[in-house]
Amino acid sequence: MASPVIRAEKIAKHVVTREQPLTILQDVSLQIEAGESIALMGVSGAGKSTLMTLLAGLDTPSEGEVDLLGHKLSTLDEDARAALRAESVGFVFQSFLLVPSLNALENVMLPLTIRGEEEDDTRAKQLLASVGLQGRETHLPSQLSGGEQQRVALARAFIIRPHVLFADEPTGNLDQKTAATIIDLLFELNEKHGTTLVLVTHDPALAKRCQRTLMMDSGKLQERVNGE
Repeated sequence: MASPVIRAEKIAKHVVTREQPLTILQDVSLQIEAGESIALMGVSGAGKSTLMTLLAGLDTPSEGEVDLLGHKLSTLDEDARAALRAESVGFVFQSFLLVPSLNALENVMLPLTIRGEEEDDTRAKQLLASVGLQGRETHLPSQLSGGEQQRVALARAFIIRPHVLFADEPTGNLDQKTAATIIDLLFELNEKHGTTLVLVTHDPALAKRCQRTLMMDSGKLQERVNGE
């Protein structure tokens, strides 16, 4: 049986504030299998974005252990974790994080440039076409709508053929119709590429499309299997 692509064992996250120590996460354990779609939900401050950053190796837990794609993250330094993400992990954020001076095609190819690989404009154009942006390759982010910018961000996330895609509120800045389109694209790309999805969201429609929902409440985790 294949190992989970993500495993967390009794992880916690504590921070020190001026007033007092603060526990953001406590005793969180989970496993995520290849190709699964997972929604992380909870009220603001429940710890869901913090959990995502720990699972992705963007931060380190105060306690416990995270394995990502067979790598025990506590054994990797910051450069090694960054290399793992560049090789196998995609990200989509609420704020898009496109480079303003690069056009849509260049933004999609940026992860390849960061990895030191040759630019693949053919694949980048195919990805832009797959998210409905054929003919918009030379447009700057300022010339695109919010929904179009999020589509560029999706294409950029898939250019490296990631094993895992983390998305933090990917529909949070979009109107309802555009959000529905982005949700459809996420799962279409997931099915086409077999990418594991981990989605932080307040959107019940997005969570319902996932196989499982992990509910965060005051730094603790509850789980339900969708459809049951």
